[in-house]
Amino acid sequence: MQCVLRSVPKRLCLVCGDTASGYHYGVASCEACKAFFKRTIQGNIEYSCPVVNDCEITKRRRKSCQACRFRKCLKVGMMKEGVRLDRVRGGRQKYRRFVSAGCGLSADCQPQAARTCTWPGHSNKVVSHLVLVEPGEVFASPDLDLQDSDLRTLTTLCELINRELLVTIGWAKHVPGFSVLSLVDQMALLQSAWMEVLVLGIVYRSLQMNDELALADNFLLGREQCRSLGLLNLHSVLLQLVRKYRKTKMDKEEFVTLKAMALANSDSNSIENVESVLNLQDRLHEALQDYEREHHAEDAHRSGKLLMTLPLLRQTANEAVRTFCQIRLEGRIPMHKLFLEMLEAKM
Repeated sequence: MQCVLRSVPKRLCLVCGDTASGYHYGVASCEACKAFFKRTIQGNIEYSCPVVNDCEITKRRRKSCQACRFRKCLKVGMMKEGVRLDRVRGGRQKYRRFVSAGCGLSADCQPQAARTCTWPGHSNKVVSHLVLVEPGEVFASPDLDLQDSDLRTLTTLCELINRELLVTIGWAKHVPGFSVLSLVDQMALLQSAWMEVLVLGIVYRSLQMNDELALADNFLLGREQCRSLGLLNLHSVLLQLVRKYRKTKMDKEEFVTLKAMALANSDSNSIENVESVLNLQDRLHEALQDYEREHHAEDAHRSGKLLMTLPLLRQTANEAVRTFCQIRLEGRIPMHKLFLEMLEAKM
């Protein structure tokens, strides 16, 4: 299946209205607002408005009130999680771009290739580490100006996925053993498994729901709403996966370990160092087995049962990719560049 990507209209910075240079920290923004947001987060700067915290922020007036400019950055959806907190002298030239045909991620959301990521030691420490680095929730931000409820829901969903992608890329570099892989192999794993990671997150959030999908804590989709959106088949296959994991009573430690295993369990043909990726898979598998022996000793086959869910997870993720590619082909809603690149990489 081919995903034909149409040209995207020129976009404006959501903060000040200047011409957007791309998607930075989750939203379309110009270089000036991107740099301002980055400086503010890295410097942990607090601003105060000299008037009533409601200054107009435009291209010409964006420097007039830093407090209101930063507040607007957050209001339009810029994500603090996307900013590197370790400063690098010399700026962007210190970053290396991923070498990958068809998918050039900006430096804002690249995993850090230079950081050495060692294994935490005992396998149970690997699981504890994965729990520790599990990202917080990303909340949906509906565009209330959209009157059509279906379009508003689809737009909200695609915006949410783009932001989850940013978080996933940041999370991946904290998976033990991931950041010591070559940049090409890091990108190959992410391009191969990003939707599996996102789907597993949806499934885990939905375990306590009653046939609703928890796309985010504040964004639930039921069967009839999915029917109206043209997502009924995707709703069905996701619920099938939810029921399978619900039967196993999957806990958080198993969830975070399976998520890391989904990242490492690539079927990509672009892997350069297959041995290193296989070693990553083996170490995560060992961590899951050790965790199960200690915490679920009554079920000797539990780790095997969980591993057997990975093929269904991949099938479900592939259905999700096909669904969103079809939405893109219909041209009903805009999609962010990062989302488009990752969709294209899966085709």
